[in-house]
Amino acid sequence: MTPIRMLSSLLAVSMAVLLAACGGGGGTATAGAKPSSGSPAVTISNFTFQPAAVTVKRGTRVTVTNPDSAVHTATADDAHSFDTGNLEPGASKTVSLTRPGSYAYRCTIHPYMHGKLIVE
Repeated sequence: MTPIRMLSSLLAVSMAVLLAACGGGGGTATAGAKPSSGSPAVTISNFTFQPAAVTVKRGTRVTVTNPDSAVHTATADDAHSFDTGNLEPGASKTVSLTRPGSYAYRCTIHPYMHGKLIVE
C-alpha cells in the first residue's frame, strides 16, 4: 500500500470515529447521584482523578465525586460525550456512556488533570 493510500485510509477511519463521537456518545450527566455499592467511581483528590483510568460496560453509571478543596470538572476531551459541569467541593455527578470507546477527559479549570473512561 502506498503512503498516500495509507494516509487516505487512516483519514477515512479517523473521520468516521470523529463523526460517531459527534453523536454525543450517548452520554449523560446526572447531578447529585450517589454511587451504589459496587458501582464504578472516580474521586478527585489532590488535583488528580483517581483512578486515572476506569473500564466499564456500556451504559454503566460512573459517579465522579469531588471531596477536593477546589471546584473541578470532568469533561470529555471531545467536548460532546460527557461533562459534569462545575463540581463544588463535596459535590458529585454521574455520567453514563452507551457507545464503546476510549474517552479521555480533563478538568477544564485545571487542564493538567487528566483521566480516561474506557467503555466496552
